[in-house]
Amino acid sequence: MEPRYRPISIRGVDAVVVEGAHGAVQRLRSTDALAAPPTRLSDRLAHWASAAPDRVFAARRDPSVPGGGDWIRISYAQMLDRARRVAGALLARGLGPERPLAILSDNDLEHLTLAMGAMWAGVPVVPVSPAYSLLSQDFGKLRHIAAKATPGLVYAAGPAFARAIEAVFDDRTEVLLGANALDHLLAQPAGPEVDAAHASVGPDTIVKLLFTSGSTQSPKGVVNTHRMLCANQQMLAQSFAFLADDAEGPVLLDWLPWNHTFGGNHNLNLVLFNGGTLYIDDGKPTPAGIATTLRNLREIAPTIYFNVPKGYEEIVAAMESDAALRERLFSRVRAFFFAGAGLSQAVWDRLDRHAEATVGERIRMLSSLGMTETAPACTLAWRPDIKAGHVGLPLPGVEIKLVPSGDKHEIRFRGPNLMPGYWREPALSAAAFDDEGFLCSGDAGKWVDPADPSRGLLFDGRIAEDFKLGSGTFVSVGPLRARVIAAGAPCVQDVVVTGLNRDALGLLLFPRLDECRRLAGLDAGASAEQVLSHPLVEAFLAELLERLRAMATGGATRPAWLHALREPPSIDRGEVTDKGSINQRAVLAHRAALVEALYDGSAPNRIAPQDTVS
Repeated sequence: MEPRYRPISIRGVDAVVVEGAHGAVQRLRSTDALAAPPTRLSDRLAHWASAAPDRVFAARRDPSVPGGGDWIRISYAQMLDRARRVAGALLARGLGPERPLAILSDNDLEHLTLAMGAMWAGVPVVPVSPAYSLLSQDFGKLRHIAAKATPGLVYAAGPAFARAIEAVFDDRTEVLLGANALDHLLAQPAGPEVDAAHASVGPDTIVKLLFTSGSTQSPKGVVNTHRMLCANQQMLAQSFAFLADDAEGPVLLDWLPWNHTFGGNHNLNLVLFNGGTLYIDDGKPTPAGIATTLRNLREIAPTIYFNVPKGYEEIVAAMESDAALRERLFSRVRAFFFAGAGLSQAVWDRLDRHAEATVGERIRMLSSLGMTETAPACTLAWRPDIKAGHVGLPLPGVEIKLVPSGDKHEIRFRGPNLMPGYWREPALSAAAFDDEGFLCSGDAGKWVDPADPSRGLLFDGRIAEDFKLGSGTFVSVGPLRARVIAAGAPCVQDVVVTGLNRDALGLLLFPRLDECRRLAGLDAGASAEQVLSHPLVEAFLAELLERLRAMATGGATRPAWLHALREPPSIDRGEVTDKGSINQRAVLAHRAALVEALYDGSAPNRIAPQDTVS
């Protein structure tokens, strides 16, 4: 019997026009045309402040109370007033595209107020990953962003950011440190200069400079305009037709950081565009942070829920023994949505079982493919038969071109949601687009079923990560990496594939030390070396290698050895981004000596089958 799903209305991505022959260049687009989007995103704030002035726009637990107190709520009318007051203060300081506002700290009501005020005044905001200030030792990425963006004003939530600010910014840059620092920005009501400034804001006015995470090179400042942000939200509004079913707009509980496009453009703008409510979740999908998220989910019932795969893993695990969590989360959620990595099918299946047991029906899981440069969503996968890796079909207004690249096809995008370019990077901007104006994503895609285009596209890895063995055999890193992580769950966090111009593949594993400690029965104080050299962990790794070799279909998928890295990836060396993405090339470059020793057999802790020839 077919499973029952909670009904939702999805439009505009159930049919596609395909031009071109399979295997050659193909073009595809939705059969639905994109309706005209608003001119400015700030007009949505004004609209909801008039249409639903008392509706809560955003809320966050009182951070002054240990563990988080009651929710502090700001209505649409209150936010418009706050935004206009901040706009006046920013204009008085002469801020603008050449001197934008930089925000170094994480999501909070002060961050949101500053962002709304900057948008109203036509002043770009530069949200910067807190990791560049708090985790980095040399502040290299923060220096790079500061040099590119040249901010005229810097805000951070508290004294933890003081060391980074002192190291990177000079006395000519005004600094607001701490939530109370906003009080004097809000002290004066908006004057006529604020209305004049907002009147001059248009579709090509810059809303923010959103720096990429630098997973392949130094962070690039993506110019985000009103045109691209409004177009992308119009695409989502047409496709997520079920959002219109809720009179109070979508309700989100969300932790995803605003310095990334998923949280800061897709989710936050979804609330603003549709007049919903955002509850800011101070939790994180980590062993230490998930308790806060779970507490919030027991209280706030979202109507659509966004997370990364690790977040769903933690929530599903907690549901096993938490009836209150299950009942609250499933009470009115219309859809789940994930992006950023592949969701384990085992986790997906457990989520479906919990839903069926709690409310008698499954909740539709959605996913998408997009980029910082595309505001971000370009596709939507929503069918009941989708699986991890499916990215669906183009949203209304998006054109996709599949271009042969080696034995794969690169996905390229064109549409009104594309960036005009990178900030102060004319050469990189020109190189990002092909001669027809399509953005070259670097992602590979293929049809789930070439005979049935309605099933959509499948993500086929990053083209830049792929390489050839010495035999000339092509190695597709993305699918292999996903297979290793899935097979190594829950003890493997990520993997780097080696073998360029060599005779065989090797795997450098970044372990989940907490899970490996649990497997070994060791306490939290055990070192990485003690954990990874424990007989139970070594046996697990040896068995993992055997399973991977048994699953292999040839040399391009059969690893000769694997090694669990004792040293975590370094953000300062560019091995990992602030959102946890591993830079394969940087890891291989900085650990070249280790790789060489692993291939010649001289390095310790190499796991290899008995019959492998080094």
